[in-house]
Amino acid sequence: MTADFTAVEAAVRQRVGVRLFTVLAWDDGRGELHRVHTSHPQEYPTGGEKAFSREAPWISQVVVEQQPYIGSDLAAVAAVFSDHELIASLGCGAVINVPVVDGGATIGVLNLLDAEGSYGDGSVAAALPLAALAVEPLRRWHAEHRAAAGSDLAPH
Repeated sequence: MTADFTAVEAAVRQRVGVRLFTVLAWDDGRGELHRVHTSHPQEYPTGGEKAFSREAPWISQVVVEQQPYIGSDLAAVAAVFSDHELIASLGCGAVINVPVVDGGATIGVLNLLDAEGSYGDGSVAAALPLAALAVEPLRRWHAEHRAAAGSDLAPH
């Protein structure tokens, strides 16, 4: 599946810049994020998943309210991500998280990470339209996993 996101990653690298790039699929029924693409498979392998409360500030902002999150320094990254030490070890101290929305529902999130101070408002503006490139691969991921699980993993 990761090949489907290669074009998304290339566009992110060209238009915004990134050291670490992942794509997460949102399973609304279970309140889980599933890592479906990664630029760093050793540190962040695909298949990783984590459950979240919709009330958690980051999930509320990015998934529920469908607003991007920007953390321009390591303190902002650490405030949101428990794995901030691993992130920092990869030379990353700034993050942009962009919701991927399909038909009004959040189906995933693009995670862009780079060196501290790399991202500002212009970076967010450049990243937002790139979410559209991930819609079709995320649709396919959801369809494949619905079929495999025999349940509805698509957003409600």
